[in-house]
Amino acid sequence: MTAAVEARGVVKSYQAHRALDGVDLTVPTGTVLGLLGPNGAGKTTMVRVLTTLLRPDAGDVRVAGYDVVTQSADVRRSIGLSGQYAAVDESLTGYENLYLVGRLYGFKAAAARDRARELLALFRLEQAASRLLRTYSGGMRRRLDLAGALVARPPVVVLDEPTTGLDPRSRLDTWEMVRRLVDDGASVLLTTQYLEEADVLADSIVVIDRGRVVERGTSDELKARVGSERLEIVVADRADLPELVRVLTEVGAAEPVVDDHLRRAHVLVHVGPKTLVEALNRLDARDVRVLDVSLHRPKLDDVFLMLTDRADEGEDS
Repeated sequence: MTAAVEARGVVKSYQAHRALDGVDLTVPTGTVLGLLGPNGAGKTTMVRVLTTLLRPDAGDVRVAGYDVVTQSADVRRSIGLSGQYAAVDESLTGYENLYLVGRLYGFKAAAARDRARELLALFRLEQAASRLLRTYSGGMRRRLDLAGALVARPPVVVLDEPTTGLDPRSRLDTWEMVRRLVDDGASVLLTTQYLEEADVLADSIVVIDRGRVVERGTSDELKARVGSERLEIVVADRADLPELVRVLTEVGAAEPVVDDHLRRAHVLVHVGPKTLVEALNRLDARDVRVLDVSLHRPKLDDVFLMLTDRADEGEDS
């Protein structure tokens, strides 16, 4: 079966800056690929290459079976794109925006009307359908932009940080929409700043940093590679945080992460129960009073921080 997206050795430079440095990724048909990375890692550049908005300097890229350079018109007919900024017309109503997109895709008037109404209902925008876009909130514009990307029921959907600026209810609605897309046979490339989002939605994940892939796999696979468990300790006195950090550095498998406001720190550990006891004994010996302690599986946040830290170390070396 042809992959929905297949990219090999993608390179893109802006003068002396290499935004993409030999990126490989594959989105199997009917799945969600989460593309993660810190700001400036190359995620948006990759999205622009996949959607024919940028021409790669090198590499082979196919979307829905079409080459993004030589068959760009076919690629555009096969994709839906929702970017970081809502691409909507403020001089039109919500309904008119979606109707216009349908007509531009070649829908007959009746079909464009029906699809616009269907999407307005799906994204809970029916009550605002006749309002001008300039009266919409930021979250409403994001939802309308996502609806616009789905008008033509494209087989490949590219979502570049689709829930940025949305309230929790709207984020959950968007997640449900992504699940429906996949259930209906669509393939999704998702970039996001919300690691929980990738954890919930992505069948597989690619982490990039400084234009290079630093890790790939399922969420569970990535978590298993960076540490067995996450040890978190809260101290009674904020003044004891430096001592807590020293202890966690001594017993942990990575650099501790500190939350000064909540007087807590956590670290990845390889032997959870044994390390927990050792940390508590060392803190007790140094007269540090502990309020709370917990041990659980690492979060995708831990994976992200460790992988991008490693990439930084490699670059420095």
